[in-house]
Parts: sequence; structure tokens; C-alpha cells
Amino acid sequence: MLKEGDRGAFSLLYKRYWQKVYGFCRLYLNSCERAEDVVQEVFIKLWEARELLREDDSPEGFLFIVTRNLVFNQYRKEVNEDYYKMTVLSALESSYDIEEEIAARDLSRYIDRLIEELPEKRRQIFNLSRKAHKSHKEIALLLGISEKTVENQIREALRFLRKNMLLLICFLG
Repeated sequence: MLKEGDRGAFSLLYKRYWQKVYGFCRLYLNSCERAEDVVQEVFIKLWEARELLREDDSPEGFLFIVTRNLVFNQYRKEVNEDYYKMTVLSALESSYDIEEEIAARDLSRYIDRLIEELPEKRRQIFNLSRKAHKSHKEIALLLGISEKTVENQIREALRFLRKNMLLLICFLG
């Protein structure tokens, strides 16, 4: 009767097998909605292929094969979507890190320009301290000045940098 397009026969098969088809789908699919979508698709395929069914074949076998194929297709799709999402997230995180690196590099250049604005002696002392990692004592010995002068010059350099950094922050904020 199904083969001849009898909607009553189709309705009977649907009522008899939808729970089994749904249960099989739920074994493999995480989402109830996706399982329901697959169930609907299985029965649509049954209706579309009704003329190909043989009378001596059980509809249960056909439903199982179609359900299995659709579930595995859906499962592959979910895995691919998850992989795609992870790839996109990874790319976004990577681009975020790149953006941070660019911002840090720009900030470093800005600080270097500020350091270049320092008076020559102060700039020399500051660079020996911060870039060459020399102690106050080593700088004092190297330049023939007192440690107190080194401390004062570094303090003034830092004050200048903080003031200009604050202006930058206010401007950007």
C-alpha cells in the first residue's frame, strides 16, 4: 500500500517506527533537534523511495540503512563543524596575539622615541641602566659620576616617560 502512495500506510509505518529511528539517532547525535531532523529526513526518504521498495522486504531494514547513513553523515558534519569552529577560534586567538604584538611593538617604538628626546647624558645613563642592565655603581664608574647622579638621572628619565605615557593613555582612552 505504501508503494502505491497510500498515506495511511505511511502514517502507520511512521507511528510504528519513529521511536526506534529516533532512539538510534540519539545514540550518535548529541542534540535532540538534530536527531529529530534526521528522523524527519528518514521518513521523507522512505516516502520518496516508496516505489523502489519490494513487497517482501521489511521496511525496518530500509529504515535502519537510511537512518544509519543519515546519522553518520550528520555525525561527520558535526565533527567537521566542530573542527571548523576550533580552527576559526584558533585563528582568532592567533590574530589577537598578533594584534597584541603589533601594539606592543608600536608602544616600544613610542617609548624609544621618548627616550631619544631625553637630554644626551640622561639618555646615556638610562640606556645603560635599562637596556645594558648595568647597576648604578657600574654606570657611575663607567661615566666617572656619582651613584647619586645616576639615581637622579634615571628618576628624571622615568618621570618624563611616565608623564608622556600618561598623555598617550589619556589620548587613546
